Amino acid sequence: MLRRWKERRRARPSPDTLMPPEGVALNLPIAGLGVRFAAQLTDIIITTIAAVCLVVLLLVVNLTSPQTLMAVGALLFFLIRVPYYICAELAWNGQTLGKRLMKIKVVSHDGGPLTAHALVLRNLMKEAEIFLPGTLLLTLNAATPFESLASFAWVTMALMIPLFNRYRRRLGDMMAGTHVIHLPVPVLLKDLASEAPLPIEGRKKITFLAHQLDHYGAYELQTLETLLRSQNTPAGSASAKQRQATIEAIVEKIRKKIGYADPVPPADRLRFLQAFYNAQREHLEQRQLFGDRRENKHYANEDRNA
Repeated sequence: MLRRWKERRRARPSPDTLMPPEGVALNLPIAGLGVRFAAQLTDIIITTIAAVCLVVLLLVVNLTSPQTLMAVGALLFFLIRVPYYICAELAWNGQTLGKRLMKIKVVSHDGGPLTAHALVLRNLMKEAEIFLPGTLLLTLNAATPFESLASFAWVTMALMIPLFNRYRRRLGDMMAGTHVIHLPVPVLLKDLASEAPLPIEGRKKITFLAHQLDHYGAYELQTLETLLRSQNTPAGSASAKQRQATIEAIVEKIRKKIGYADPVPPADRLRFLQAFYNAQREHLEQRQLFGDRRENKHYANEDRNA
């Protein structure tokens, strides 16, 4: 029984894998309880400061008294808190100021788009889970032991629920069909133009003339860059053969298009593409300095039609 349970558990997909409707799996790590607590604490501080400022303003203009200060403050905190969470997550696609600082966000649990209904529901449930019972717990005293104990038990249960599910979801997330993830860290790839083809002894340098570089635009350059970057990823024997065939076809197509007469040996094909990429990029950048933007290879026809 235990062995079968372990095998079934291993067979389950990782909680960090999100499958959107497009069918391409995304690896987005689940946000831990510590970073979520830090984001929540930041949001509480922000809303508390706003509520305190309003209370001070009401005291200054004599619209409240010290006797009603606590009740007015709690009401203002509620009236600020609820719209803040809902409006912030609606405006920033699942993020509040605290979540933005902690680099986490709310996503749909099924990988679909994040709906307004889900964001409103999860934040209203937060009131029922934590804030309202917590406020009640703070206002009760020794004269109401049953109510205090019930509020404490409810808040404790709500805080413990994320510990017992793989996606660290609270009740509001379960009802809204959401969970919280870490934002992926953007990686800035190195500039391919800085990787000039290394000269090989006995082989001549690959150079291109200006008229040979007038056939392509920025779109084709980006496509070639994608191809060159893909060469750094490992591939199996079948994939390697497919890559070599693709590179050969592209080299021959470029040679015919630009009128490059010299044949390119198989060993020099990647050198040829790298040299062409560098020369084409430099050529387009020089053209752009004079206001000549070439989006793709059809720019000449577009100029004639204009």
